Amino acid sequence: MRKLLGAFALILSAAPLWAAPLSDQMPAEALAAMRAADVVFLGELHDNPAHHLIQAEALAAIAPKAVVWEMMTEATAARLTPEAVDSPERLERLTGWADSGWPPLADYMPVFRAARDARQYGALIPREALGQVIAEGVVAAFGAEAGRYGLDQPLPVTEQAAREADQQAAHCGAMPADKLGLMVDIQRLRDAALARAALLALIETGGPVVVITGDGHARRDRGAPLYLLRAAPETRVFALGQAEAGRIDGAFDAVVDSPAVDRPDPCAGFTKP
Repeated sequence: MRKLLGAFALILSAAPLWAAPLSDQMPAEALAAMRAADVVFLGELHDNPAHHLIQAEALAAIAPKAVVWEMMTEATAARLTPEAVDSPERLERLTGWADSGWPPLADYMPVFRAARDARQYGALIPREALGQVIAEGVVAAFGAEAGRYGLDQPLPVTEQAAREADQQAAHCGAMPADKLGLMVDIQRLRDAALARAALLALIETGGPVVVITGDGHARRDRGAPLYLLRAAPETRVFALGQAEAGRIDGAFDAVVDSPAVDRPDPCAGFTKP
């Protein structure tokens, strides 16, 4: 395995739910690089159905041996079978999706169907592990391989400050300042967990592996690809980001753009301290 060299500086146009095939939207060299990768991170904004259609098309193009889900724990993903995917009702029961806090399962069904025959892996951090971050720190919560993924090293001061500012913005300015470092640690833990699951899937199946996750975890400059390459620098990685109306943060190998979803003000329920 080896790294993919270079990055495609692309903002590609994706239509709404009737989007053209991904091969019509992505230049041939970018599509070839995605197909040649060992691990492909497919970013999303969780509540944008068009993003899930793009992910489904990418899965069809890649035909992965394994799929890693941000939305499910290891135990939940292990219960998935092709037959369960064929029945949305059974899939919802097996995953507990209705109580998970993720957008409706119907939005994700194109992705599940496209991933039907792959081996399924989950990377969602269980609630008790998040509690361990508070009590003992991110290294203890991750476990023995924390150093391999770089979790035992503090972030550079400027990056830590930038990440804390991003967390404050994401929480609408309502997060107490002394909790921002914890939020950054939890984000790093989730990134490393995705990377660990992707590497395990690659080792066990031979790849290719696709990771279904949010844009924040898919970005190469901060997210799970960075942690994966720390642990296994020879891995060929491709990261696809999905923008809304041309807006996206982070570095990706390619970006596709979809119309923005009409959503309520995310800050309406926050009360600043």
